[in-house]
Amino acid sequence: MSEPHVTLDPSGLDPVQEKLRGPLEDQLTSALQAAADRVRAGYAGEPVEEVCRRLLDETRSGLHPDIAAGFQPDMDEFCRVAVAIVRGEVG
Repeated sequence: MSEPHVTLDPSGLDPVQEKLRGPLEDQLTSALQAAADRVRAGYAGEPVEEVCRRLLDETRSGLHPDIAAGFQPDMDEFCRVAVAIVRGEVG
C-alpha cells in the first residue's frame, strides 16, 4: 500500500470548507501519515480493530482541536490502512 491520503468529498462541504479543501486535505493527510508511522512503529500484534482505533486517535491528536473535532473519516477506509499496518504493507 502506498502512503495513506485523505480526500474530502466535495458534496459534504460548505462553501468555506470548499475554499479551504486543498490545504485541509494536505493537513489531514499529513496527520494521517504521521499517525500511521507512529502506529506502525509501535505495532505489537494488536487486532485490526485496536490498530484502527489507535490510528484514528493518533490522527486526531496531530490536528488542531477544531479540525479534529470535525474530522469524521470513512472508517472503512481508515480500517483498510489499519489492515495494511497489521500486514506490514505501510511504511
